[in-house]
Amino acid sequence: MTVTAGPFSHVGLLYSGDAEYLDGTVPYILEGLKHDEPVAVAVPSRNLALIEAALGESAADVELIDMSEAGRNPGRILPGVLLAFADNRPGPVRIIGEPIWAGRSAVEYPACAQHEALINFAFGDRDLSILCPYDRTRLEADVLADAERTHPTLSGADGDRPSPGYAPDAVVEKYNLPLPEPRSADAFRFDLGTLAAVRRFAQVRAEESGLARERVEDLVLAVAELSANSVLHGSGHGVVRVWREEGHVLCEVVDEGTLSDPLAGRRPALPGQLGGRGLVLVNQVADLVRQYLRPGSTVTRIYFRV
Repeated sequence: MTVTAGPFSHVGLLYSGDAEYLDGTVPYILEGLKHDEPVAVAVPSRNLALIEAALGESAADVELIDMSEAGRNPGRILPGVLLAFADNRPGPVRIIGEPIWAGRSAVEYPACAQHEALINFAFGDRDLSILCPYDRTRLEADVLADAERTHPTLSGADGDRPSPGYAPDAVVEKYNLPLPEPRSADAFRFDLGTLAAVRRFAQVRAEESGLARERVEDLVLAVAELSANSVLHGSGHGVVRVWREEGHVLCEVVDEGTLSDPLAGRRPALPGQLGGRGLVLVNQVADLVRQYLRPGSTVTRIYFRV
């Protein structure tokens, strides 16, 4: 297997088994090191151990990142992993990023697919190469079809080929869907005068739902950012709902604002930048963030594991 890096390259690596996985990733890493290119490997822990062992002493020259932790929330991967690595290093950069693996939940997957699509718009024409492995024997057929839509180039045992279905915009829109209604949720309507009260509401409901104290603080911080955004950049008011469901405490903020930038919250704030940090912070503290965007309404749902 070979992957050719260009000024900007986003390649989906379709593999089967450990041998194909290593054949597709290790030479890519070693070629980057040979050319003095910074290399990061952000993959789930089992695959990270495989690559580290195969690299031997060369592993010390690679930034190794456990994607099952760093990328637990897919919305955190662009600002916290990919851009965080690339923005701090001049010249060509290589990254292996594996945000989708067998075991990702159905509620997480739409955010994963949108993340893969948005990579194509986040880096423009930068001198950077990203290789994304997909286990073609363990992932569902629709996941592999989405990989074709989100990667302009596909790679596998037979080499590289252009992806015939490449259409990242279509994937972003495909998963911009109404979120299932909760069976039961407590709601609080807020405006500028009740921002402090909405934070207290979220705190009490999260505590009653059994969320750990430190995670309650994170949830309240996220609610504070989202409700402030609703007041400052939306219609001036909104609704927050909190409930528990399948091992998570969920919180949803709904307002009448229109969020037109699909990369909002996925770019790190620039030094000295005024504003623009709220959604980045929400992605940083939550275990999952899902959004439904349409003209005149933004729904942001955040998940915290209990």
